[in-house]
Amino acid sequence: MNRPLRIVITTGDADGIGTEISAKALAKLKPQKGVHFILWRSPLCPPRHLRLIDRNFKRIRVATWPEALRIAPQSHKEIIDICSSLRPPHWVEMSASGCLFGHVDAIATAPLSKSEIVAAGIEAIGHTEILKRVSRAPNLFMAFVGKHFSVVLATGHEPLREVAASLTPHRLYEALAAANRLRKLLPRKQRELPLGLVGLNPHSGEGGLIGTEELDIFEDALKEARRHKIPVEGPLVPDSAFFKQNWSAYSVFVCPYHDQGLIPFKMIHGQDSGVHITMGLPFVRTSVDHGTAKNIFGKNRANPNSMVEAIEWAIRLAKHGDPRATL
Repeated sequence: MNRPLRIVITTGDADGIGTEISAKALAKLKPQKGVHFILWRSPLCPPRHLRLIDRNFKRIRVATWPEALRIAPQSHKEIIDICSSLRPPHWVEMSASGCLFGHVDAIATAPLSKSEIVAAGIEAIGHTEILKRVSRAPNLFMAFVGKHFSVVLATGHEPLREVAASLTPHRLYEALAAANRLRKLLPRKQRELPLGLVGLNPHSGEGGLIGTEELDIFEDALKEARRHKIPVEGPLVPDSAFFKQNWSAYSVFVCPYHDQGLIPFKMIHGQDSGVHITMGLPFVRTSVDHGTAKNIFGKNRANPNSMVEAIEWAIRLAKHGDPRATL
């Protein structure tokens, strides 16, 4: 690629901590050689957040996405600042389309509330669903990379009563394949470890006494994974899978449903570390691993560490080349 990488940052809800963590992250990372940042933000963005960005960057302010794409910054110290009156979910849609057409190279997203998506008139309940519709990717999986351990979720924002029906052997295998691609991106010590597939039922079904999914679905998915030489162990008993001694036993935990993976991940990592990567997209999208935290909006208390990691991973993965080979 001859031109610098273009990394888009969407700041999410105007009354959330998105602009604060984005400004703090950019202040920490500073301009990156070979990288141009494009920042989406609301006209309601607090001026002090912009002043923080201005310490290290020269902002080029525009009002629309087409204007932003027409600009070719002359220095990596320039940042394109889209002051947009559109609702934040539309920023995500346009950025994703820009990635598909090769106009930009990666997206790093700040938190976006479900209510904001509904208010925008979009039939989705999260970033993942918006990206799936725009990209038309057949299978997307939410991955979370942390300092202590990483997880991949086999299902997304689905009601618990629908999870078991969603877990076909094929979908579970695809989740294992996505986790294996993530494993190859981790530090060497973690790359050498197998995946850990967590069971669905208490005690992983206890040999069929407490549910039969581990026998009917998991066994077929594990056979397929091993046929493709994916190193994996399981199903692990869910209530003990995340014991501390297991953090160094498995490279990535693959969890059947959303909260099974995210409760332990967020309990351990909080806002101190952790980045969300969407696996299965034909482009790079990373995000923070926390919500909008509207209760601390405007109080200068938001921790930017997750956003720092999200931007770092976006740059790293964009430099890697064709995301289809990795994500």
